Amino acid sequence: MAEQFVYVLSDSVGETAELVVKAGLSQFNGIDYKISRIPYIEDRKPIDDALQLAKENNGLIGFTLVDPALREYLNEKAIEFGIECIDIMGPMIASMEKVFMKSPRLEAGLVHKLDEDYFKRVEAIEFAVKYDDGRDPRGIARADIILVGVSRTSKTPLSQYLALKRLKVANVPIVPEVDPPEELFMVDPSKCIGLRINPEKLNEIRKERLKALGLGDQATYANLDRIHQELDYFNKVVDRIGCKVIDVSNKAVEETANVILHTIHK
Repeated sequence: MAEQFVYVLSDSVGETAELVVKAGLSQFNGIDYKISRIPYIEDRKPIDDALQLAKENNGLIGFTLVDPALREYLNEKAIEFGIECIDIMGPMIASMEKVFMKSPRLEAGLVHKLDEDYFKRVEAIEFAVKYDDGRDPRGIARADIILVGVSRTSKTPLSQYLALKRLKVANVPIVPEVDPPEELFMVDPSKCIGLRINPEKLNEIRKERLKALGLGDQATYANLDRIHQELDYFNKVVDRIGCKVIDVSNKAVEETANVILHTIHK
């Protein structure tokens, strides 16, 4: 069977219509199809273009348009062109209006406005991944919170946990041989949080980490003298920043996150 063309039209992003169309297509085995999404429709021009494409390719149209005038226009033109056209949202809105005895708002993209909290959370998680472990110092200026600490002080899991609270978090590792990025000393110190840890506790954590990697626990990474050197350097850096410091030695990630949240809200 030749490839089937499906055109998805929407006055918003078109995600809802595409998902419904894909759900329908999944019921037909062996159908080779191509979906073209045409979003943000505000007038008749893109509708006319889509109708022409559907006619040329013997395709069908699925759409979510809340504007009654545009819905009516598309349905009438589809009949005129002999094109199968599926109104995904219209009948549902009409039935709801009848049952609720209330007029719909007829405003495009409301589902995404209602889910704004979700999208902010996703954006924050992506931010935490992008600016994890000092990968790009440009993230420091854009972050809501900057975590500063030596290796194995839970910077990454903390960043992800706080991202779920819709906070954009960058984290910067502190290593004596590497100068911290200058951006760290240019932001508001109240955005920076230093993560301090007991040397013996860090030694224990790093030894376990080395074992998990199949390495011996005698590496410099877990050497107590080296740890003291790193923590001394960390103290100098946070003193220079002038930021708040939290002792994470005996705290779970959730506990540390709650302390940070309380601090920034205060």
